[in-house]
Amino acid sequence: MTIYKTKDYEDMSKKAATIIFAQIITKPNCVLGLATGSSPIGTYQHLIDWYQKGDLDFSHVTSINLDEYKGLGAANEQSYRYFMDTHLFNHVNIDKTRTFVPNGLEPDADKACHEYNQIIAREGRIDLQLLGLGHNGHIGFNEPDTFFEKETHCVDLTESTIEANKRFFASEEEVPKQAYTMGIKTIMQARKIVVIVSGADKADILHKVLYGPITSTVPASVLQLHNDVIIVADEAALSKCDL
Repeated sequence: MTIYKTKDYEDMSKKAATIIFAQIITKPNCVLGLATGSSPIGTYQHLIDWYQKGDLDFSHVTSINLDEYKGLGAANEQSYRYFMDTHLFNHVNIDKTRTFVPNGLEPDADKACHEYNQIIAREGRIDLQLLGLGHNGHIGFNEPDTFFEKETHCVDLTESTIEANKRFFASEEEVPKQAYTMGIKTIMQARKIVVIVSGADKADILHKVLYGPITSTVPASVLQLHNDVIIVADEAALSKCDL
């Protein structure tokens, strides 16, 4: 595991974007596993800037997103498909037919998950998986549990996750209570994993992820078992780690 300590969110974003930049340059037809939420916005902005300067070409890239709220479609401003379009896809030359997000409008959870697993299997192994880190240690929407879910599944969101996400909605009542998410096994099969973490409020959980026991009650702790994980975190997030 490689850990990069950065000065702040902006520095973290640029470092993570540089790693993704190198992945695309090295393998133009790479498969990127992408994340949503506040953490990767700065990273995506750097990638957009480099594309607009002519330094990056997304035309052969495939993307597979981690998750989507159950019940939300692409037209909903809080859906993760809308997020990706707004914060990345609409601003680069990626082929949107090769950008995949779970179908949040499929009410049959088994069908939605099976179809997304088929997409992941068809597109091949993810070359680089970008992850954020939830306050309870979740990655994607893999919440603390008694076991690790392997593949795409429907999850009941915890109260802490709903609380963290309600700032994006008009009210807490509007926050979806379920989501479709890529499983731990699929995430761990990525060739490279990049985790971005910012802020003092993530210091406790980041310490548990890096130095605590590997347990499904802290889902991100499983990353200790991967042979190519890069943690890009700012000073505040790493404040409780002895580096």
